[in-house]
Amino acid sequence: MTVARPIYLDHAATTPVDPRVVEAMLPYFTDAFGNAASRTHSYGWAAEEAVERARAQVARVIAADPKEITWTSGATESNNLAIKGVVEYLAESADHVVTVITEHKAVLDSCKYLERRGTKVTYLPVDREGLVTPQQVADAITDKTALVSVMLANNETGVIQPLAEIGAVCRARKVLFHTDATQAFAKIPIDVDAMNIDLLSASAHKTYGPKGVGALYVRRRKPRVRLAPQIHGGGHERGNRSGTLNVPGIVGFGTAAELAHTAMADETARLRGLRDHLRDRILSENEHVFVNGSPQRVLPGHLNISFAYIEGESLLMALKDVALSSGSACTSASLEPSYVLRAMGLNDELAHSSLRMTLGRFTTRDEIDRVADLLRRHVTRLREMSPLWEMVQDGIDLNSIQWAAH
Repeated sequence: MTVARPIYLDHAATTPVDPRVVEAMLPYFTDAFGNAASRTHSYGWAAEEAVERARAQVARVIAADPKEITWTSGATESNNLAIKGVVEYLAESADHVVTVITEHKAVLDSCKYLERRGTKVTYLPVDREGLVTPQQVADAITDKTALVSVMLANNETGVIQPLAEIGAVCRARKVLFHTDATQAFAKIPIDVDAMNIDLLSASAHKTYGPKGVGALYVRRRKPRVRLAPQIHGGGHERGNRSGTLNVPGIVGFGTAAELAHTAMADETARLRGLRDHLRDRILSENEHVFVNGSPQRVLPGHLNISFAYIEGESLLMALKDVALSSGSACTSASLEPSYVLRAMGLNDELAHSSLRMTLGRFTTRDEIDRVADLLRRHVTRLREMSPLWEMVQDGIDLNSIQWAAH
């Protein structure tokens, strides 16, 4: 008997590897198994050729020069290399970083690491939609600022920051600009020159490629960006990142990037249609439901929504036939309410009652309707069990109640 697999709506956490990507990778595990750094025989030449082809495929997605792509193990390493690498290289002339309070932990924890070593970090707040303004960035920059790091699209809400405008501010002030583009890469148009981006982090597994491989774009001209390497041993990747290259993974990343870039316009329209259908059904069929984030500036497949008067973990457990999350995959082990949603002004109750639903390449309309049906059923059932919901139905304002202290 075949057991039905849960409907997968957690594409912001990871994506399935596209079969076409697997097919492209397979020869580099067996026949073409050479080390790309082996320059004395055909096995190495074939591996190097594959790596450079993938470098061009990834660069094309962001309108960059292939020589500006440094291979890493993923976006977490790319973020670490960008932030620590710039600050350490510029340590004698600059000791300040500007970032945003809703960044991914890979950025925030890198900044906290630097803070413990004397670097000053400014964490910018966001508004109710999760957005930061170019003026906030301009006001935070000082003559000692080494780097500004603002993510392109948030992993929890899908909110897209005004990156081109922020990049223009950084370029005018001659401050390097990094963006964590992990969620946005190959999902929305990116042009590093037009947006004045100097460093950009990306990961293969968010775009139907394999896990364990990523890239860091490092600008070569106007300005030329220099990094202090974080991994030493052989001077690979133009000295930015040593280590034997993961050739099958890199080939997979290149193939995944090309496939996603080619289909971007059609996929954006399809995902936005499915996401809007799911959102509209949830809002029309359930009371006291709130969409979190900007209604306009959001990735096409993201939907973050709060169900008031329901514990988010209870709803997640009830939805055992659906794979989704209540926040970032990297912090899902924590029972703390989302720091991203709290930064946007949500109280702990609404932050705790939020679900992140992220659609992808293989999501179908039938699956979306089944999820909407399940949500309506379980939201109704869980609220019927809640004394708070009963009070709300009776017209009692919960904010007016003075709860007894224990």
